[in-house]
Amino acid sequence: MNGERKRAGAWDVLFVFLRLGLTSFGGPIAHLGYFREEFVVRRGWLDEREYADLVALCQFLPGPASSQVGMALGYLRAGYGGALAAWLGFTLPSAVAMILFALGVTRHAEAIPAGMLHGLKVAAVAVVAQAVWGMARTLCPDVRRVTLMTVAACCVALAPFSWVQVAVIGVAGVIGLVLLPGRDSSVPASLPIAMRRRTGLFWLMLFAVLLMALPLLARLAANPALTLVDAFYRAGSLVFGGGHVVLPLLQAETVPRGWVDAQTFLAGYGAAQAVPGPLFTFAAFLGAVRQVPPAGWEGGLLALGAIFLPSFLLIFGALPFWARWRHLGWAQAALAGINAAVVGILLAALYQPVWTSAILRPQDFCLGLVAFVALLFWRVPPWAVVGMCGLLGGLLG
Repeated sequence: MNGERKRAGAWDVLFVFLRLGLTSFGGPIAHLGYFREEFVVRRGWLDEREYADLVALCQFLPGPASSQVGMALGYLRAGYGGALAAWLGFTLPSAVAMILFALGVTRHAEAIPAGMLHGLKVAAVAVVAQAVWGMARTLCPDVRRVTLMTVAACCVALAPFSWVQVAVIGVAGVIGLVLLPGRDSSVPASLPIAMRRRTGLFWLMLFAVLLMALPLLARLAANPALTLVDAFYRAGSLVFGGGHVVLPLLQAETVPRGWVDAQTFLAGYGAAQAVPGPLFTFAAFLGAVRQVPPAGWEGGLLALGAIFLPSFLLIFGALPFWARWRHLGWAQAALAGINAAVVGILLAALYQPVWTSAILRPQDFCLGLVAFVALLFWRVPPWAVVGMCGLLGGLLG
């Protein structure tokens, strides 16, 4: 290594990740590539094998994988302060942009052409379709997993409730244990983890306590802010498979409650594709654009913190145990089943609300098809595709 492996301060971590947060377009897979180039190749903060171990851990956990890799890198470099600094630097640029967009939609809706907002919704169709296509090819390579994906999609489409999605994920994990073989590896993990297992167990217990207690507290207290935190905390706790999979969970938590209408929801989701950084900052838009308080900056930042809090707790909790977990065949089998179900959940979301709210006429279908081909085959950057859809949507009316 090049001598930079000594521990650094949180400010150093913040500045590095702030630059990445301003320039990292392209989604989670691209983010992981940017991280590898920055921290393995350029800075030598860890080697290839250590980085691969870190990515494997974050793929195993629910939540936004690229953001969790960033948190773990920050922790390994500068402790808890480094983890927070990495998250702030990588997340705040896109979060601020999404809150400003939400305020513009709320206060100056008449100044934004309706066709432009509809174009952003069509862009969301293409983005989600691309995610389904890529995830299905990777996570559903055989008949059993394709079948599991199909059953999951049908269940969620016929019963579009958040508890159904959670139940589908749980049942899929059990089916994976029974039907899907797990691989076992004897290669030891190489991550230099200094945290004790007792400390990791504390963070995991805190994660579980909040997941169970927040819904009860929100009902008993009838506090709008606590209800908001509960909704976004649960969404951040139950997302396997990347940022796009949070779409159906957030839709189920926000649109039926009247916090945001379906049209604004999809317009914000489309806009989220055009900013750098993690897709989970879509939560900041939803918190800011809410039709009930807390909203604006307060609602946006509250929702942002709530949806990312599970990622912090899970990363801190899992790091001390990962050396053993990653080699257990049963854990890999359960994860294979969960991943197949996740593709099915996203497929159901592609139909409702994404497709049914955006594809209303032949022009919408053509624009969505061109955007999908541009993303998948022409390799056009997502921000450019979103901009094109917004512009053409405005012109087409």
